[in-house]
Amino acid sequence: MTAVGIIPARWAASRFPGKPLAPIAGRPMLQWVWEGTRQAKALRTVLVATDDARIAEACRDFGAEVVLTSPDHPTGTDRLAEVAASLDDEIVVNVQGDEPTIEGFVIDAAVEALRADPGAPMGTVVHPMAPEAVEDPNRVKVVLDRSGRALWFSRNPIPAAARPEAPPTWYQHVGLYVYRRPFLLDYVALDQTAAERAEGLEQLRALEHGHAIRAAVVEGWEGLPVDVPEDVPAVERALARRGR
Repeated sequence: MTAVGIIPARWAASRFPGKPLAPIAGRPMLQWVWEGTRQAKALRTVLVATDDARIAEACRDFGAEVVLTSPDHPTGTDRLAEVAASLDDEIVVNVQGDEPTIEGFVIDAAVEALRADPGAPMGTVVHPMAPEAVEDPNRVKVVLDRSGRALWFSRNPIPAAARPEAPPTWYQHVGLYVYRRPFLLDYVALDQTAAERAEGLEQLRALEHGHAIRAAVVEGWEGLPVDVPEDVPAVERALARRGR
């Protein structure tokens, strides 16, 4: 069951234009993502999918294989699906281009979790959330059932800390998705759902349409996505601590 990693990248992020090529510790952010993704043992190769010539040129400069896609895709998942439609891999991993601290073992854990759950068409990654991140709407929270499948995602703190004598365990969602390829091609044709639009979380579309999402819980790693320029210094410190 082969797996391919694809990193969708676009220039026009509303809060951080040009984000994929933002310099982080002397390298474009996308290069950090690509290098971390290539550490995954489960992937046969890693591709960057973009519609922007500037991103494509930068990727070729640091050695990444680039696939040029349509400029009309509304989401990174649609861009991913365009590339996946021309591949034979049974599993497609969507690695977000703004996760420069990604490491190979995190991707491997997500792929293995999906392989171990034949009834789930897609998977993702979560890790225990730092208390100071609970109120941050840019850090997405997730509640899991006992089998490791996602019950719900939200930008709000879930579960709520309604009883001080029973504090919850909060899990932070990492924007990394693993799809069985046939499901990915069907998924992008599904109608958007009410909660997806309200929360601005595309993965809720799968849950609202009745599809399971298997989550791999990882320890010893914390996702530090770059949402705005002010996030860069914290990421540079984290990379330095990890010796990257």
